[in-house]
Amino acid sequence: MSLFQRARRIDSRARFFVTLLLLVGLVLSSGCSQTEPPADLTIINGVEPESLDPAIITGQADGRVVAGLFEGLTRLNEKTARAEPAMAEKWEISPDGRTYTFHLRTNLLWSTGEPITTADIVYSWIRALDPLTASEYAGQLFYVKNGEAFTTGKIKDPSQVGVHALDPYTLRVELEHPTPFFLDLCAFETLTVVPRQTIQKYGDRWLMADPLPCSGPYRLGYWHLNDKIRLLKNTNYWDAANTQSAIVDMLPVGSPDAALNLYIHGQADIVWDKSLVPTDLIDLLLQRPDFHSFSYLGTYFIRFNVTKKPFDDARVRRAMGLTIDRERIVTKITRAGEQPAYSLVPPGTANYSPLDITNYDPGLARKLMEQAGYKDGNGFPTFEYLFDAPAGGSAKIHEDIAVELQQMWHDNLGIQMNMRQLEWKVYLSAQAQLDYQVMRSSWIGDYNDPNTFLGMFTSTDGNNHTGWKSPSYDALIHDANQEPDARKRAEIFREAEKMLIDEDAPIIPLFYYVGINYFDTNRIQGIYQNVLDMHPLQTIKKIKPPR
Repeated sequence: MSLFQRARRIDSRARFFVTLLLLVGLVLSSGCSQTEPPADLTIINGVEPESLDPAIITGQADGRVVAGLFEGLTRLNEKTARAEPAMAEKWEISPDGRTYTFHLRTNLLWSTGEPITTADIVYSWIRALDPLTASEYAGQLFYVKNGEAFTTGKIKDPSQVGVHALDPYTLRVELEHPTPFFLDLCAFETLTVVPRQTIQKYGDRWLMADPLPCSGPYRLGYWHLNDKIRLLKNTNYWDAANTQSAIVDMLPVGSPDAALNLYIHGQADIVWDKSLVPTDLIDLLLQRPDFHSFSYLGTYFIRFNVTKKPFDDARVRRAMGLTIDRERIVTKITRAGEQPAYSLVPPGTANYSPLDITNYDPGLARKLMEQAGYKDGNGFPTFEYLFDAPAGGSAKIHEDIAVELQQMWHDNLGIQMNMRQLEWKVYLSAQAQLDYQVMRSSWIGDYNDPNTFLGMFTSTDGNNHTGWKSPSYDALIHDANQEPDARKRAEIFREAEKMLIDEDAPIIPLFYYVGINYFDTNRIQGIYQNVLDMHPLQTIKKIKPPR
């Protein structure tokens, strides 16, 4: 039986879902679907975005769309994933590395035609730092002078934050200390430029403005929930001449079976993410030339809520980590070439090497549990393990991992675990509110530096989500980011990571991600595999008609 025959026979429920998805899309877009032009590029983007507001998004699917709509001082190069000039055509850095002077292009316009100036950048950054915005990524701006103090309320005057418009096209940024990855940060979605006048006029409903002023290579055509997001080329974008596709449709499909069927039948050109590859077909699919596997900076791990007993005890957390057979997980469940993770920071991260720590020792784990008062699991309460279920049920791999963990912890420690599966947005809410005991998590590097992984577990970072606070850890991260010597900086980071993983253990790394996406290189150009799995939409184009 051929691979295509197997794919077509996945099961009747998958075929029903695909049919239902297409019918729902037709219904939701009725009144315009008969006359609107077809997309130049159709991408299956994973789960439905939670938001398109750069200041509050947290998911990868959200970020891909936002990166098309809004831009910052820099953008990431499609091949290297390193910062290159965007809104700022050039900049100077002071000898001490603390002051950046950016010079904006003089042809910057919103998609609606109004000029973009440095005042818009200042507004956008202050808005992201404003505690009323509640940005989980506000920490990306804590490297700016007084950025953290403004977010935490220590200072009230935004003019004291180190971002200043010297004139409409010159911006001065003062940092707390030299930050070697700051130009990469300037490309991150939280630091992109959003429309001040529109937000001030419409408040929290600003994304519903029509037309919506956008600063990136695309403008928002429409967002039909559970159907698609249509992006249209922004002809006022400073680099519009190099935007390759005029119309891009982003489809929210969470089912791997549905994604594969839509791709095979020519309904989609590109499918992002390994989670959208059917697990029962992964071995065969990876043999195909249009299925692309690559390493990137991403780690799958477990979070503990250390504010809830018995997980407030580091001995319990360490014991649970020491009884996880990671090799078994990657060979039995994930099966795409993932590597077991014994550190949070993945191999290949710039100027850093992974830790060498104890990773599997059930005997030591049982001793730790006995010391904590739970010999052979006696007295240990039944607890709940939380994982997400994106729309369409693509959380099969999370469920399989949960089943393995449940068995390992029962067999080695005598403890009982229940599983709880939540829809994606509810899952994110539970994580943010610490409404869980133990949960599955992951982190994809925002830039190529160990700080993108280790910095989020400082006490004030909005992505911590464990309740764990350590002044000693905070001090190490602070010292590392003040250290100009790359070797010494890495040593300080390793000391901090040892505390995070091997001593206090509010998290347990499981494996390093392998990226998989699928598209036909004979038809699609402009996608380059890189360590951040970043693929700017404006560089991608279709060079042959659909199958």
